[in-house]
Amino acid sequence: MPTKETGKLKVMANGDREIVMTRDFQAPQKMVFDAWTKPELLRRWLAGPSGWTMTTCDIDLKVGGSYRYQWTHDVNGSKMGMKGVYREIIPHERLVATEQFDESWYPGGATTTTVLSENGGITTVETTVRYDTKEARDGVLQSPMESGVGASYDRLEKLIETNFA
Repeated sequence: MPTKETGKLKVMANGDREIVMTRDFQAPQKMVFDAWTKPELLRRWLAGPSGWTMTTCDIDLKVGGSYRYQWTHDVNGSKMGMKGVYREIIPHERLVATEQFDESWYPGGATTTTVLSENGGITTVETTVRYDTKEARDGVLQSPMESGVGASYDRLEKLIETNFA
């Protein structure tokens, strides 16, 4: 699969089981990491496509600690939840965690590795999602996942521009 660009987000397949998503943010690495790991900030931007609200955001940010997210559709009240366990944390640089949806829309689970690197005040976020199977990865690539991720990242950019005000 060639690289797809959704606004400022780049999405590409890597090997048989991975998707790599890359986006730059005009902000220090620490600020982006905080937005990624502090529930009060994360719930302000990680909502996917318009019409969804993050209603649960629990984070125990330590190796072996867990996270739990749940979103509620603003109109019909349907819910979507996911959880995982942190496997590696290097503050401001790297997060590795498992990912499992409550009602999985792809078979199995995944492991997500998010790497943040700063150069000249621009932080690049590269997230690699490794699925249990090629079929799961291919199904996600055929879904509108990149539009939801792109919308969330656009909200993160706006949040960063306000200095979290």
